[in-house]
Amino acid sequence: MNAAVRAVVRMGIYVKAKVYFVYEGYQGMVDGGDNIVEVSWESVSSILQVGGTVIGSARCKSFRTREGRLQAAYNLVQRGITNLCVIGGDGSLTGANLFREEWSGLLEELAQKGKIDQEAVKKYAYLNIVGMVGSIDNDFCGTDMTIGTDSALHRIIEVVDAIMTTAQSHQRTFVLEVMGRHCGYLALVSALACGADWVFIPEYPPEEGWEDSMCVKLSENRARKKRLNIIIVAEGAIDCHNKPITSEKVKDLVVQRLGFDTRVTILGHVQRGGTPSAFDRILASRMGVEAVLALLEGTPDTPACVVSLSGNQAVRLPLMECVQMTQEVQKAMDEGRFVEAVRLRGRSFENNLNTYKLLSHKKPDAELPKTNFNVAVLNVGAPAAGMNAAVRAAVRVGITEGHKMFAVIDGFEGFSRGKIKEISWGDVGGWTGQGGSILGTKRTLPAKYLEKIADQMRTNNINALMVIGGFEAYESCLQLHEARSRFEEFCVPICVLPATISNNVPGTDFSIGADTALNAIVETCDRIKQSASGTKRRVFIIETMGGYCGYLANMGALAAGADAAYIFEEQFDIRELQANVEHLTEKMKTSIQRGLVLRNENCNENYTTDFIYQLYSEEGKGVFDCRKNVLGHMQQGGAPSPFDRNFGTKISAKAMQWISKKLKETYRKGKVFANTDDSVCLLGMRRRNLVFQPVAELKNETDFVHRIPMEQWWLKLRPLMKILAKYKTSYDVSDSGQLEHVAMHSPKEAETGAI
Repeated sequence: MNAAVRAVVRMGIYVKAKVYFVYEGYQGMVDGGDNIVEVSWESVSSILQVGGTVIGSARCKSFRTREGRLQAAYNLVQRGITNLCVIGGDGSLTGANLFREEWSGLLEELAQKGKIDQEAVKKYAYLNIVGMVGSIDNDFCGTDMTIGTDSALHRIIEVVDAIMTTAQSHQRTFVLEVMGRHCGYLALVSALACGADWVFIPEYPPEEGWEDSMCVKLSENRARKKRLNIIIVAEGAIDCHNKPITSEKVKDLVVQRLGFDTRVTILGHVQRGGTPSAFDRILASRMGVEAVLALLEGTPDTPACVVSLSGNQAVRLPLMECVQMTQEVQKAMDEGRFVEAVRLRGRSFENNLNTYKLLSHKKPDAELPKTNFNVAVLNVGAPAAGMNAAVRAAVRVGITEGHKMFAVIDGFEGFSRGKIKEISWGDVGGWTGQGGSILGTKRTLPAKYLEKIADQMRTNNINALMVIGGFEAYESCLQLHEARSRFEEFCVPICVLPATISNNVPGTDFSIGADTALNAIVETCDRIKQSASGTKRRVFIIETMGGYCGYLANMGALAAGADAAYIFEEQFDIRELQANVEHLTEKMKTSIQRGLVLRNENCNENYTTDFIYQLYSEEGKGVFDCRKNVLGHMQQGGAPSPFDRNFGTKISAKAMQWISKKLKETYRKGKVFANTDDSVCLLGMRRRNLVFQPVAELKNETDFVHRIPMEQWWLKLRPLMKILAKYKTSYDVSDSGQLEHVAMHSPKEAETGAI
């Protein structure tokens, strides 16, 4: 929430508006006085990394009464406030909408009582409202992610990872209870992200007799030498008769039936706390700026709206439509229409559920189809967190579809040496939380080994390839595509999954691994900033990885609250460096103590990190001193973030289904022959959808010299970072959301691929 508060304040001041804090939620609005205070730029300095909210939040009984709202209206009119930005859940937003509808009536009443004059009634005739959804449950319809959800997932996954090590040692079963009274999002996504054995959520109660099937599954897993079982229970979990399923009940069941050593862990309010993740800070900053733009454009006729995210796109939706749909879900659940409830939750929720069901339960061999196709999976390029989750999903979906799955060790180099082996369902258990690449990965491109790779494909009868990796993976598949005329072995379906911390692969907005790297950068920046607290004024120059792609430097700067980010995509000269130094010097004359400057490793061959450090040190003499840090390979390591685990899992499952479809289409006369462009594709996230794009077509969108796409969506967020760092710049509003309606999707649409 603090990132959103900061963005609203700074964007408000940037557009020359007066901005006020209302402390303690609606209670502060009703009480007035010191609870409503005008704020300045510095008021929101250094709050980006703080959890919770600095302006406080409270449930308010009096605002539910007309008297309370009358008092609140009076307090706002006294200060000339007619634009309200509300950050909260559906309760807060419904309250805001009611307040807006009653506004003119409230002012009339105040005038009758002689508290305000008729001129004030005219002058402040209407109230504008924009909402941002802040709720860890992610239970608000119309928005893919609410502010706070990703951070809550971080907390849950940290706990699960820690519990896994102890469960592994002691052969225990753990029952974890996570928040979500009416919404199973956190439970479902964390189950997907850690490969839990069983999950209980309110929207999808287990079938009659679930006790037996769960116990059978747990004992089968033990028989397969799996040393731990994890069961995740949402606090609002119910059975099909609407009776609660509690974590204690699940534990007693396992102990009585199976005699397993079982422990319960209730996460409780841990999930609300801690530092916000990089994703949440960027989301909240984007939403905050969007909210101010929506308020500026508001008229008496526009309905109250919420700003939200759909895929990677900012959108505005009518507030009451979202609230009504959210209430529909609850109604469907109360009436036992569970299939409907899942559908109303939206594409993304439905996708999560289907993917979880696909990956967690292995059908008995007798029930699996047999296709006689062999599919190989390999990692190419540098390691990226989330690769293993992608491999696991590919292997399990492949087996479910009836294929034989093969794992290639050490990329194309390993492939050429015949390092290839069949891999089973159980082999990939526990892979989702592992960083790096378990299969091993090399940057070697296939061009110099084409003959040997073709031999291996013939020997092992490989009918399709899934290549998971960065820019090299994309280039490799281009080479295989171009070598098809010489080697018939490469005429098979091939799919590339983008996985690199640099996020520099054409055809996709996000790559597996970039979110984890971003979190590592932001965490380090937080620590570095803190290291200077209490000392004299200090500026830090921090170098990030990313090759020529400025994604990590730019987004890291946005999430860490940096003053500047130097990137290759936006050329800069000595005058700009000079201006930045002067800007920082001015800033340091106020109450601000610290500055942060990020630099992408290849942004300029002459303006090196040392050069920039020396320049700032010299020019800042007497005002601030300087320190530099090169973050290096810590950006590549670490356990994958929840986003990367899920993104990897979901796009990999989808890619495997595409491969199966292509195999069926291209199977002729006893063999697979695929030689069209659309049989070598890259699966990427584009704005709102997952799309398969032929690599041959992506060639025209690629700058091969610098290994980056020619057009990158995140460059539109550059001005955002500058505005939030107090620069005068023009903000391109062409990309801001237009008011849309909440779309009810048909079951068919769930397959088209929202994330």
